[in-house]
Amino acid sequence: MISSMPLMFSQIIKGTVLDELGKPMAGANIVITETGKGAATGNQGRFILENVPAQVVTIEVSYVGYKKEHRSIDLTKRNNVRIEIRMTPDNNLETVEIFGERYKQPEKLDAITRLPLRPSEQIQSISVISERLIEEQGALTITDAVRNVPGITLFGSYGGVRESLSTRGYRGVPILKNGVRVDSDFRTGSLASDMQGVESIQVIKGSAAVTQGVGNDLGSPGGVINVVTKTPKFVNEGEVSLRVGSWGQVRPTFDIQNVLNKSKTVAFRLNGAYERADSYRVHMGKSKVYINPSLEFRPDDKTTITLEMDYLSENATPDRGTVNLAPDSVYALYELPYDKFLGFDTDNVSTQILTYAGRITRQLNSKLSLRAAYFASRRDVDNTGVGALRTVRGQDYNIRARSLARSTNEDNNSTFQLDLVGKDLYTGIVKHTFQVGFDYTTVNTSSISYNAIAVDTIDIYNTFTNILPDSIKNLSMVSGDPVTASSSSYGIMIQEVMSITDYVKVILGLRYSFISSSSGTSTGLTTGDAWNPIFGLMISPIKNLNIFGSYTTTTNLRSASNMRPDGSFIGPSITTQWEAGIKSDWLENRLRFNFTYFYIVNRNLSYTIYDDNGVATPYYDLAGDLYRDGVEVELSGRILKNLQLILGYAYLNAHYENSPAYMDGSAPMNAPKHTANGWIHYKLDKTVLKGLSVGIGVYYVGERPVNEYTKITAAHDTQPGVEPFNMPAYTTVNAQIGYTYKNWGANIYFNNIFNALGYNSYYRGGYINQIDPRNFAGVITYRF
Repeated sequence: MISSMPLMFSQIIKGTVLDELGKPMAGANIVITETGKGAATGNQGRFILENVPAQVVTIEVSYVGYKKEHRSIDLTKRNNVRIEIRMTPDNNLETVEIFGERYKQPEKLDAITRLPLRPSEQIQSISVISERLIEEQGALTITDAVRNVPGITLFGSYGGVRESLSTRGYRGVPILKNGVRVDSDFRTGSLASDMQGVESIQVIKGSAAVTQGVGNDLGSPGGVINVVTKTPKFVNEGEVSLRVGSWGQVRPTFDIQNVLNKSKTVAFRLNGAYERADSYRVHMGKSKVYINPSLEFRPDDKTTITLEMDYLSENATPDRGTVNLAPDSVYALYELPYDKFLGFDTDNVSTQILTYAGRITRQLNSKLSLRAAYFASRRDVDNTGVGALRTVRGQDYNIRARSLARSTNEDNNSTFQLDLVGKDLYTGIVKHTFQVGFDYTTVNTSSISYNAIAVDTIDIYNTFTNILPDSIKNLSMVSGDPVTASSSSYGIMIQEVMSITDYVKVILGLRYSFISSSSGTSTGLTTGDAWNPIFGLMISPIKNLNIFGSYTTTTNLRSASNMRPDGSFIGPSITTQWEAGIKSDWLENRLRFNFTYFYIVNRNLSYTIYDDNGVATPYYDLAGDLYRDGVEVELSGRILKNLQLILGYAYLNAHYENSPAYMDGSAPMNAPKHTANGWIHYKLDKTVLKGLSVGIGVYYVGERPVNEYTKITAAHDTQPGVEPFNMPAYTTVNAQIGYTYKNWGANIYFNNIFNALGYNSYYRGGYINQIDPRNFAGVITYRF
C-alpha cells in the first residue's frame, strides 16, 4: 500500500488546444474539475498537467469568445495521456467586445497586414470597430462607424452619395472591402456601402506600403480602412429586424446562417437589406438593395475554403448643398433652409457595386500555413444632376448659374494574394513569426463625360424652381469619348517579427513593387518600381504593455513621369514616417489603451503650371515639402462587466515648408488640428430592469481650412495670396436606449440631439454639405 500511493498521483496529461481553424490558442485555461487544479496553454497552445489522480477525471477548457469544452479521461489504466482539444466559437454577440474578440486576431485582418498577429502585437496603430459597436450605435455608414477612431474625419460626402475619409491630414484614405479596392480613383471618393453585411471595420494608421504596394492614392500614407463582410460561423441561427426613422426611413434587414451537413464541414450565410428614405431637404430621397451571401467549407481540420460576395444597388439624389456668399477668404456660408434645394427634381446617382472573393487557408503543420486569396470588384456609376453652382461675373454671390451635367464611370479591380506564414519557430532563444508573400493587382476603368447644358440663373435668396424644363429634358446630352485607364502591378514582400524573450520584439519588412499603367491621354505604357521598408522595435517591460517605435516609407509614382519645363521629370514622391507609442491591454484584455506619436514628411511634391489666362499647361514643377506630426490617444473596452467605454483624441500639426507654390506654414485643406470622440454604454443585468441599456456619444471636429493657401495658381479654384477661411468646428451628441427580452430586442437612436450645425465638405467650390440635423430611429429585432 505504501509503495502504491505515489502512483495514485503520478499521472501526466499533455495536450494542445486549437481554435476552429486548427491554430494554436495561447492563454486557454485548463482545469481538472475534481481537484480544481489547472494550467494555461503557452504560445504554441500546449499545456501539461502533472500529479493528476489515477482516476476518471474531467478536463474543462475555457477561452473567452469560445464555448467551454469538456473531456473525460480514464487514468486508472494509463500513466501518461496526450490529447488535442478543438474549440468552438461562441457566437453570442455578448461575448464580442466593441473592438472584436479578445485574444484573437480580427477576422480578415491578415488581408491587409498579412501577418497572424493581434492588433496589440502589430507595430502599426490599428483600431477595430466590431459588429457589436455598429449595432449598439445604429451606424448606417462607414463614416458613422469610424467616428469611433481618433483622427478620422469625413473629407467630403459628394452630395451624400459617396464617402471620402481623411486621417492625419490626408484626404482620400484608401477604403478596401475584404482587402480589395472598390474605387481606384486616386482621390478615393467613390465608396458606398451598407452596414448590414459588415462584421468589422479595421483602420490601420500610417503607411501600409509593405503590404499594399505603391501609394498612388492621395491618402495612402495616412492609412488604410478595410470593410470586412460577414461569413458563416458554423451555427444555425438568424435574425430579422425593421428600422423606421426620421424623413420616412424604412429599413428591413435579415441575417440567416446554417450548417449544411451532419459532419459540420459546410456552412452558408445570407445577409440582406432594403432601405428607402427621404431627407430633411426637399426633393431628395434614396432607395437601395443589399445582399451578402457566403459559403465556407472545411474539408478537414487543417483546411478552410471561403467564398463570399456582396452586391449593392442604390439610387440617390445628390445634394449640391449650400454656397459661400463671399470670397474664399471670408466665411459666409448661407444657411440654406430645408425647403430649398439647389438642384433639379430629376437629379440622380445610380450606383451598383459587386465584390466577390475566394480564400483558402491550409495549415501545413503546427508552424507553417499557406494562405491564398482572390478579391475582385466592379463598380458602375451614372451621375446626372446639377453641376457646380458657378458665380456670374459682375453679379453678387447669391446669383448662381445652374447647368445640367452627366457622367458615367465603370471601375474594375482585382487582387490575388499568396502568403506563406510561419509562427513560433525558434532559433535558439529567438522566436520567429514571418510572412513571405506575393500579390498581383489589376485595375481597369472607363469614364464618359457629357456636355453640360446651361439651364438657368437663380437668386439663392428668392424662390426658384426645381423642375427641369421640358426644353432641357428633350435635349440629348452629347457624350465625349470614353476615357480609359488600366494598370497592373505586382509585389514581393517579406515580414519578420523576432521575439527575443518575452520582452523584446524586432520587426523587419521589405517590399518590392512594380507597376505599369496606360490611359487614353498617354501613349504607351508608363512603368515604375519602388522599394519600401519597415523597421520597428517593440519592448514589453511588463505583461500586456508594449512600447513601440517604427520607420516606414511610401512611394507615390502617380506623378513621377510628369514633365517639368526644362524637359526633366518630376520623379516619385517619397513619404517617410516615424511612429512611437504605447499599446496596452488591461482587465483580462477587456480594455485597450493606445497612444501614438507620428512624424511624417512628404517630399518631392508637384503642382500643375498654369498660363496667364489660368489654363493648365502640360508642365509641372516641384512644390516643396509637407510635414505632419501629431498624437492619437485611444481607450476602448469594458471597465466593468456591463459598462463599455470609448475615448479618443487626435492632434495634428500639418504644414507646408520650403514651397514655391504653397504658403509656408499653411495647412492642407480640410485638415483639422483637433478631433475627439467618446462613447459610454451601460447595460443592466440584474433587477426588474434586466436587459435595459443606455448609451451616449460625443463627436468633435475642429476648424479646418476649406482650401489650399497658395503663392501661385497651383491648384484649380484657388486664388494666389488669398488665405482661405476656416470651416467652423462642430460637436454632435448621440444617444441610444435599448431593451432585450428573450429573443426580442428593441433600440431607439437619437442623433445630433442638440441639432448642431456643421459642414462636412467644401471641395474647391463644389459640394458644401451640411451634417444631418436632429433625427431619430427605432429598430425591432427578433433572433432565432
